[in-house]
Amino acid sequence: MTTVRPYKPRAANSPSFAHLQRLSDDTGLFEHARGALPRREHGYCLDDVARGLMVICREPDPDTALVALAETYLAFIAHAQSPDGSFRNRLGYDRRWHGEPGVGDWWGRALWGLGTAATRGPAPWIRESALTMFDAGAALRSPWARSMAFAALGAAEIVAVMPGHETARNLLTDAAEQDRTRSGDRNPAWPWPEERLGYANAALAEVQIAAGALLGDDRRLEHGLALLAWLLRQESPEGHLSLTPVGGSGRARQHPGFDQQPIEAAAMADACARAFAVTGEPRWAAGVALAAGWFLGENDSGFALADERTGGGCDGLERDGRNENQGAESTLALIATLQHRRRFAKQHAPVWHQPLKMRERR
Repeated sequence: MTTVRPYKPRAANSPSFAHLQRLSDDTGLFEHARGALPRREHGYCLDDVARGLMVICREPDPDTALVALAETYLAFIAHAQSPDGSFRNRLGYDRRWHGEPGVGDWWGRALWGLGTAATRGPAPWIRESALTMFDAGAALRSPWARSMAFAALGAAEIVAVMPGHETARNLLTDAAEQDRTRSGDRNPAWPWPEERLGYANAALAEVQIAAGALLGDDRRLEHGLALLAWLLRQESPEGHLSLTPVGGSGRARQHPGFDQQPIEAAAMADACARAFAVTGEPRWAAGVALAAGWFLGENDSGFALADERTGGGCDGLERDGRNENQGAESTLALIATLQHRRRFAKQHAPVWHQPLKMRERR
């Protein structure tokens, strides 16, 4: 962890894929790095490969190098999927799988990536192959809320383009039904559907928003927006994001908490971007701005998590610095957030710049 305050990167409206390419080979995407150097001994992780496929498919005009990378990631996902639709998660550098197929977070992430590729993939064959794999995996269900949430966000990608796709609609419905707090039976001071905030929290609210909007359930939509508004207030008590740390937090949380993870900022950016798309309300564009600002140094420690020199994202925010390692999860979280930032900067400039000015602290 550094003790020297790094410079802030220039206003990066466009994400860099340089470090993602550095972490990738002809098999997949290395999970960990020492600094910016890939750690091959730790192998590959389906979780990250699926996220890699997703961010490439979100690019409006990926170049040939990124398309080739998407093809590699899609092949990895196909190799990870079992005949029953479940997935293995970890592949060693020796090309041997570790662990059995299952429906943990990696299953949900895989379906999110496949749903995105099925609707936004850069080639027809990619879209077709991704949809076939999605259909096989989406017939399953996971007992874990976040696994279901990630999978449901892939289903939402498909329902938005193919409203009659029953497999995707059923998965989105089932995931949304895991939160049964719409009736207001919880304490208004803690409306969250769990006793503690965990990780990728905003994804739980985003599922409610997506299901409400796409399935025509206004009550669910309002519930999801209320959850996201509450979470955003919880995580920005001083006008910048102060994310739920590793280990989660309960009702008596003291700000700030560390180690803060990039995945939290990316989940917030995703959820706020969807809320803005549904409602057009400026407060959600401001939420995207807060998430991007967290990476650029507008956070509890004042350190940038984005490394302009490498294009990578640092692995965590500490009280006195940052974790200098630039693994796949952190880099993908940075890319995903800056993709939203770029889009908002181009399409909603007046809304975008106001929150940045409001958050000036030094």
